[in-house]
Formats: sequence, C-alpha cells, structure tokens
Amino acid sequence: MPDFPAPETWFPHRVSYGETDCMGVLYYAEYLHIFERARSAYIRERGMSYADVEKKGVILPVREAECRYRSPARYDELVLVRTGVSEWGRASLRFVYEMWNEDKTRLLATGMTQHALVDASGRPIRMPEWFRRLGDA
Repeated sequence: MPDFPAPETWFPHRVSYGETDCMGVLYYAEYLHIFERARSAYIRERGMSYADVEKKGVILPVREAECRYRSPARYDELVLVRTGVSEWGRASLRFVYEMWNEDKTRLLATGMTQHALVDASGRPIRMPEWFRRLGDA
C-alpha cells in the first residue's frame, strides 16, 4: 500500500442497498458520506467525539472535497476506509482517505477533505494545541 500519514484509522462500512444506484454500484455522492463517518471514527479513536470537539468551540466546515473513483464498490460489499491527516495548518487541516475492498487487494477510491477551523460564529480560529495533539495519538 502507498505511503500514508500516521496515525491512521481503518473504518469498516458495509454498502447498503439505499447507497447504490440502479446498477447496484455505490452512488458517487455516498463516498463523501462514508469519508465523513471515517473522519469521525479517526477523531473518536483519539479520545474525543466530533460533538466533544464542537463543545470545545471548534467547528470544522469542509472547504474543499475531492474523490477519485478507481473501482466500483457494490451492494453488500464490506469496504475499509483508511483515514489520516496529511496537513496540519494554523487554522486548517486536510484529511486523506483510501477506500479498499475487504481484503485490501483492490483500491476503490481515494479522496481528501480540507477543513477550516472556525468558532460558533463562523470566524476562523487558530488550531488549539489540544486539537493538534489528536494527530500525535
């Protein structure tokens, strides 16, 4: 597997019928929903929930999203999403994703989401040290 930022999280997801198109293939927009769940799992594995982060005054709106589809995921297939943070900025961060089939022999998709850090009023804020330490866990 290619180089990937550490630490990383592996998030399992079973493709449901409602996530597929008429051909039984995972609908293209669903990849971003699954990436979101994997991102939440990444934060949770480091001792916080996304809700905890927001309670501490940090909101992470997506500024940019990207997905490259390489091989289709299909109904009832178990996929594994590898998630890490590739960039920690002063007031932003970038999550990266790889979606693999169950035995990790076929790369299904790659992606990234760029996030700003803002307060509850939507104003940019500097990355708190407690949040930055999530990347050290």
